[in-house]
Amino acid sequence: MVKSAILLVGGMGTRMQPLTFDTPKPMLPLVGKPITEHQIMKAKAAGITEIVLATSYLSDVFTPYFGRGEKFGIKISYAVEESALGTGGAIANAAKLLTGSGPVMIFNGDVLSNHSLERQIAAHEENGADVTLYLTEVEDARAFGVVELDGARIASFNEKMENPPTNIINAGCYIFNRDIIDQIPEGVVVSVERETFPGLLARGAKVYGFVDNSYWLDIGNPGALLKATRDLIESAGHEMAQGKGSMIDPTAVVDQGSYVGAGAIVGAGAKLHQSIIGDGAIIGANVDLTRVFVASETVVGENTVREGDFLGFSSH
Repeated sequence: MVKSAILLVGGMGTRMQPLTFDTPKPMLPLVGKPITEHQIMKAKAAGITEIVLATSYLSDVFTPYFGRGEKFGIKISYAVEESALGTGGAIANAAKLLTGSGPVMIFNGDVLSNHSLERQIAAHEENGADVTLYLTEVEDARAFGVVELDGARIASFNEKMENPPTNIINAGCYIFNRDIIDQIPEGVVVSVERETFPGLLARGAKVYGFVDNSYWLDIGNPGALLKATRDLIESAGHEMAQGKGSMIDPTAVVDQGSYVGAGAIVGAGAKLHQSIIGDGAIIGANVDLTRVFVASETVVGENTVREGDFLGFSSH
C-alpha cells in the first residue's frame, strides 16, 4: 500500500507574479486555504499517513502554517533545498525523510484535480509497475509532457513539443517504487520529465499510465487561480464565498466565483466579479472590480474601477 507522499512545492512561481513576490505559489489562498492544504487533505483521504514538503523558494513560509501536521491528521516533514534541484533532485532529497519503505505518491505543487488517488494506487499494484503516471487528455497538449500508450503501458514520453503525437498529458501525480527513487542521483539537478522518465523507458522499466479525465487544472498563472477559485465555489453550488468575520453590504453584488477573505469588508454598491479579496481588505463604496486580486489589509478607495489588475501587492 502507498502510505507515503512527497509534495513538490519549491518553485518560484514567476508566472504568478506579483502574487508570489512574498508568498510561494503553493501557499497562495484557494477559497481561504493554501493550494498545498487542498492537496494534503486529498492525500490524507486516500490513506497517506506521511508527507514531505520539498521546499526551496520562501521555504520558511510553510512550517508556521502546517507545523508537523498535528492539526491536519497527517505527519508532515520538510526537505529544504539550498538551491533548486529540479523535480527529480527534489524527489531524491525529500525521500530521505520518509519513514515508510513502500511506494511513494508524488504531487506537483500547482495542480488541482478530482482524479482518484485510490484507483491510481490500485492500478499501480495490479500492474506490478515501477512507476505509474496520472494522465489526462487536453485539447492542446503543446505546453505539457505528452505520453504515447501501448495499452496501459507508456511507450514514449516527450516534454513540451510543438506537434505532440497525442493529447494525453502528464497530469503531475506519480507513484514511484522506492528502488526507482534510489536510482536518482542526489544533490544534483535532475528533471524527471526530461531525464528520469525517458531513461526508465529506455531501460525497459515498467512505467504505466493511469488515465483519468475528471476535473484537472494546472494553476500556473493568476488567471488559472481565478478559474480554480470559481470552479471550487460553483462546484459547491454557490456564486461566491466568504471567509470568517467578513462583512458584505446588502447592496453590494459579489458573484462569478468571487472570494472575500476573512475579516474583509465590502462597502455599499460595490461590484465584485470573479475577484479574490485578501483577508482584512476594505473595499469602498461603489467599487467595481472584475478579475482583480486585492492583497490582504489593502484599502480600495470608493468608486475605484479595475479589470484584470492587482491591488496592494509589492512590486519587486
